[in-house]
Amino acid sequence: MNDKIRVGITHGDINGICYEIIIKTFMDQRMSDICTPIIYGSSKVVDYYKKNIPGAESLSFNLIKNASEANSRRINIINCIDDNIRVEPGKSDIIAGQAEAASLNAAVRDIRAGLIDVLVTAPINKANIQCDEFDFTGHTEFLDANFHDTESLMMMVGDTMRVGLATIHIPLSEVATNISSELILKKLRALKRSLVADFGIRQPKIAVLSLNPHAGDDCLLGSEEKEIITPAIISANDEDILAFGPFAADGFFGAGGFNKYDAVLAMYHDQGLAPFKALCQESGVNFTAGLSIVRTSPAHGVGYDIAGKNMADPSSFRAAIYSAVDIWRNRNIYKVITANPLKHYAVEGGADVSVKDIETEEDKH
Repeated sequence: MNDKIRVGITHGDINGICYEIIIKTFMDQRMSDICTPIIYGSSKVVDYYKKNIPGAESLSFNLIKNASEANSRRINIINCIDDNIRVEPGKSDIIAGQAEAASLNAAVRDIRAGLIDVLVTAPINKANIQCDEFDFTGHTEFLDANFHDTESLMMMVGDTMRVGLATIHIPLSEVATNISSELILKKLRALKRSLVADFGIRQPKIAVLSLNPHAGDDCLLGSEEKEIITPAIISANDEDILAFGPFAADGFFGAGGFNKYDAVLAMYHDQGLAPFKALCQESGVNFTAGLSIVRTSPAHGVGYDIAGKNMADPSSFRAAIYSAVDIWRNRNIYKVITANPLKHYAVEGGADVSVKDIETEEDKH
């Protein structure tokens, strides 16, 4: 198996912290031992941000026209936007949005063509990116539409927890009407498949959160737990999915209940992401499970408030690269195992070898 996985990196919003976290990540020369980076962006924008980061002046980028030309020992960059684009840190504008869309579409074309192995996306502005090429509420929806032969699941992955979402980028007022037993069961299936194939966990245990406070308090505060969520859990159990709950979110996270499970399925965006980011912000990664490709992203936004100030922390972006590489390797191991069950010993007990120096194995189950 090729150790130098080709990581396609989309540059996100050029007026946010995206280029700063990309540059800071690859200032660590050890990253070149992990992957072959291919950035879909602008060499001129790189040069602009390098000037604001002490020590980055000597960092060189290998300008290429096609991903097939990537040098495995260099940081490669493909210019996919106008050289004359104006950079205005902290400002949202349509031009930056068009640059975000151009980067994404170029990377998607290349991963489809087999020119890159995995995709790591820097944060986008969901408002300014809206155009004919990107008419979606986020990366997850965009990728789901581009790889529509799969069922995607937005998952947040950290050192101490994994959180999947039943619903994602919709108004809170619409969550209850979008929740159904069929939807929850579909997400539980996708979550189990990912935990097995992407993280090497043979029999994952999944906690399912309630929708209402106190899990509905015997229908006093809502009936969704009794009528929708519990039936979905029972159906999941019938399919050999080890799902438990529904658990009231406040007590579940407050008492550390997430430590007892391999993943959590939250009913809506902030229910899952608020505690996740409170506990796993630096190591957190946004992973689109269920796709035929591997895509990760840092667990934060464009950061206009600190853009261009050399204040951005690259930890989450670096973790996104680690995770993409780990998941790609785990999927390939899983394919070998499923093709030849006699080789199941390769991940006996759910061992998941990580590229991070500080993590030699995933939790064993």
